[in-house]
Amino acid sequence: MKLLVTGGAGFIGSHLVEALLRRGDEVVVLDNFNDFYDPVIKRHNVEAIERTAAEVGGGGPSPLTLVEGDIRDADLVERLFEEGEFGAVVHLAAMAGVRPSLDDPLLYQDVNLRGTIILLEQLAKRPSTRFVFASSSSVYGGNDDVPFREAADVHKPISPYAATKRAGELLAFTHHHLYGIPTACLRFFTVYGPRQRPEMAIHKFVRLTLEGKPLPFFGDGTTRRDYTYVDDIIDGVVRSIDRCEGYEIYNLGESRTTSLAELVELVGEACGRAPVLDRQPMQPGDVVVTYADVSKAREKLGYDPHTTVAEGLARFVAWYRAVVLREPAASS
Repeated sequence: MKLLVTGGAGFIGSHLVEALLRRGDEVVVLDNFNDFYDPVIKRHNVEAIERTAAEVGGGGPSPLTLVEGDIRDADLVERLFEEGEFGAVVHLAAMAGVRPSLDDPLLYQDVNLRGTIILLEQLAKRPSTRFVFASSSSVYGGNDDVPFREAADVHKPISPYAATKRAGELLAFTHHHLYGIPTACLRFFTVYGPRQRPEMAIHKFVRLTLEGKPLPFFGDGTTRRDYTYVDDIIDGVVRSIDRCEGYEIYNLGESRTTSLAELVELVGEACGRAPVLDRQPMQPGDVVVTYADVSKAREKLGYDPHTTVAEGLARFVAWYRAVVLREPAASS
């Protein structure tokens, strides 16, 4: 299958592209390499993708095409669709993060909504093409009826980012209703692992702990998150591509929760040193708990997450030491 992956140079996107290449798919990556975080990080991700493409290509034509551009560039997107004949589009590109969205909600609206509509308008001309949309657990807002189920009331998002993700789901439904586009909206729950964005909690906590610097500790430590290892997420995304029909929303999480206090303790164990805490008040837009009910994804997709936070953190710290710090491998 030939696929378009927007945001394919990012954290989740680069892992997904590698998984698709390894199973024999042809992939076009569209990414604008913006400066939300250091674009060099994405360039390194692309180098890893290109190595995978070379391995699976076997010296023949590359199964990977990298396009540097913006999803808001309607002419570029139209040209890609005209040339691509895609079997599926996986839309990961977005302005991410709850707290940054409070500072620039107009940018979040422009990228996350207008960019999504531009893609959907091309899909409307090709209604048999599957559409997989990356949503977020943040759409559940302050919902305290846990675990979160896809049928829950989600009309009260508490950050601009969350509102754009819920709006993206609605836009996708509208285009499915009008044109019959097979659509899967995936609500990701706090994804972490190698290549994670540097501003995200686990990456930041590991870096600061290894440097012996204080890490920001918001609230009293009782907030809980459903931390999901990236390999489990990628399995769910690939399954949703292959089983995309009708219009469906799926939670993709680990379906277990870890408190902030527990997470910090586990980070310390994985790093081999005790974290130093910089205690701060709860931040606007933050939610108390995220917790995925993944029974629908288990039933319809065969999704089966299994990586514990302790296991995932150990893998992340090993990657961080080897790739970011470039520490030599321990001798056996």
